[in-house]
Amino acid sequence: MSEPRIPVEGAAAPAFRLPAWPSGEVGLADFKKKKAVVLYFYPKDDTPGCTTEACNFRDNLKQVETAGAIVLGISPDSVKSHEKFASKFELPFTLLSDEDHAVCEKYGVWVEKSMYGKKYWGVQRATFLIDKTGLIARAWPKVSVTGHVSEVLAALSALQE
Repeated sequence: MSEPRIPVEGAAAPAFRLPAWPSGEVGLADFKKKKAVVLYFYPKDDTPGCTTEACNFRDNLKQVETAGAIVLGISPDSVKSHEKFASKFELPFTLLSDEDHAVCEKYGVWVEKSMYGKKYWGVQRATFLIDKTGLIARAWPKVSVTGHVSEVLAALSALQE
């Protein structure tokens, strides 16, 4: 696999359509009327960092929505796994299933990782703020969960109408 390429700020956000929880399929084009889409990639449902991040988005969702945006989470987990995760933590936003990691690859977040000396492929935690014209307004290619949602809210409030 080649070196992942993260879309840069100002570039067109790669289009996608994926199976979704709570229902159906969801694509980026479905949200053209929104001021922005907060698209966040996370490694795995119901793991410590991913749960903290999801709950932080949940707890700040009203501020995101007041700013005219929506939150979409993407991981390689199945829709069934998303359903359990969302139900357990009362997540009120859409989770997308990228089981073949094609969308993760488009966004450059499917990377080689290492744990306990073993190499494997997985999702690098990242967030993209996509404006209403479909461009990447902000990119956080390597997210640290602590304080991240505040950074997203600040960037969202700075977006031009």
